[in-house]
Amino acid sequence: MYRFFADEQQLKNEFVNITGDDYNHIRNVLRMKTGEEVLLSDGHDREYSGRIESYDDSARSVQIKITDVFGKSRELPAKITLFQGYPKGDKMEQIIQKAVELGAYEIVPVIMNRCVARPDNKKAERKVERFNSIALSAAKQSKRGIIPKVTEVMSFEQALLYAKNLDYVIIPYECASGMEHSKSVMKEAARHSTIGVFIGPEGGFDGKEAASVIEMGGHDISLGHRILRTETAGMTVLSILMYMLEE
Repeated sequence: MYRFFADEQQLKNEFVNITGDDYNHIRNVLRMKTGEEVLLSDGHDREYSGRIESYDDSARSVQIKITDVFGKSRELPAKITLFQGYPKGDKMEQIIQKAVELGAYEIVPVIMNRCVARPDNKKAERKVERFNSIALSAAKQSKRGIIPKVTEVMSFEQALLYAKNLDYVIIPYECASGMEHSKSVMKEAARHSTIGVFIGPEGGFDGKEAASVIEMGGHDISLGHRILRTETAGMTVLSILMYMLEE
């Protein structure tokens, strides 16, 4: 069943009007007919089933009747914030898409010392708009209960301050202790309600950055004997956390 997001206030009524890109997708791409069913989400913690009642092509609107309401269903019991060292090329788009699929609550692009790509303010604003569009599409595809947010691009110092509000912070680092230590850190992380994950860019963290995360209360872990690419490391941590949180 296809799934879309709708305004929370509208979902309190019996009928919901879907407009804009979603109208076009339902009407012209999916070619759905009246009577067919869809899922709607308020972007927070509720999911609704609905039935297409009618189209108003002049207003570019489709009217959907709410037929049932559900509670939380597809969200992890913990909110995970991914602090991603800003990568080069289009890797950030891939990272956001996969992070949303794996249950991340929020993605924070971070400029670190070894970042190759460093967008200026104007480019960064346009990029963040694009990133949030990708997060929305991935949330629809993976049937998320919320739309994960991609924040503005932050400096490393800003990211550290932001992370201080979280219950538990993890940093995969090549100098971390062995796997037994890492397993215990991951188990402890899964007991908390807000978790931060710091991932370095292509060049990795420099020593001062890693030390800063640990000094503010972060916990370093190892991801094994192999060196993972930046677009792989975060997905590995998220996959482990997803499994442990849903177990």
